[in-house]
Amino acid sequence: MSDFGLKEHFVASIKGVAMSVDPDIRIFDLTHQIEPFNIWQAAITLADTISFWPDLTVFVSVVDPGVGTNRKSVVVKTKNQKFIVSPDNGVFTFVDEYFGMEEIRLIDEATKRRPGSEDAHTFHGRDIYAYTGAKLAAGIISYEDTGPVIKNEIVKIEYKKPLKQGNNIEGTIMKIEEPYGNLATNIPRSMVEDIEDIKSLSSAEVIIRVDGKLKFKDTIPFTKSFGFVEHNYPLAYIDSSGRVGLALNQGNFAREFNVKAGNSSIITISFK
Repeated sequence: MSDFGLKEHFVASIKGVAMSVDPDIRIFDLTHQIEPFNIWQAAITLADTISFWPDLTVFVSVVDPGVGTNRKSVVVKTKNQKFIVSPDNGVFTFVDEYFGMEEIRLIDEATKRRPGSEDAHTFHGRDIYAYTGAKLAAGIISYEDTGPVIKNEIVKIEYKKPLKQGNNIEGTIMKIEEPYGNLATNIPRSMVEDIEDIKSLSSAEVIIRVDGKLKFKDTIPFTKSFGFVEHNYPLAYIDSSGRVGLALNQGNFAREFNVKAGNSSIITISFK
């Protein structure tokens, strides 16, 4: 996963390094369309993906605006038995929250890197992360060989956690699901199901504020899926990740109401 896009040589170079380590290695793209430098988007995308892959899959995540600085390079083993090679810059925030971390090992950037890259300081995705990740995936090195164990403390993004008070729930817009413009929140199914008589409720008042400015306020259907409302009509639902989502049926909610994701985008849902 990266924010490199597909127009330049960067992704191909990373894959070339991995295949040079082991020509039989299998490489899959999570995405290379993360918005440039958007660690928040990378963090939620990674967390929403890893649980669907087999145990001991190695993920290489390169969204690294601090490349070449003193931010740490690490290999994390999650409690759901995945390996993630990445800079420690906040990208593990939601992985840690959803799954937990079994162990963190520090990559020595001076020695655990592609031979001949010692004087390159701006492409650690190629020279350190892809190289280390490929050696780990190919079994050339063990997880223990990637570096020394460090404290189970990572850089975390601060954001508003979901809060329930009576029949009101407040949370954060975590991401915009492209290309549809659906809103994914951090309000879990369990928090909604805890509301008394939730099965008899078919609507909810939704208020969305971005940077303190009101973007949306309406009472809308709370349904199972998109087709239960009319074309271009708003709805709330439980999405495929088990959290509250909002959409326009066959429309683009984010574009229509000028909503963005991030810790300044707050949603309040009231069931009455």
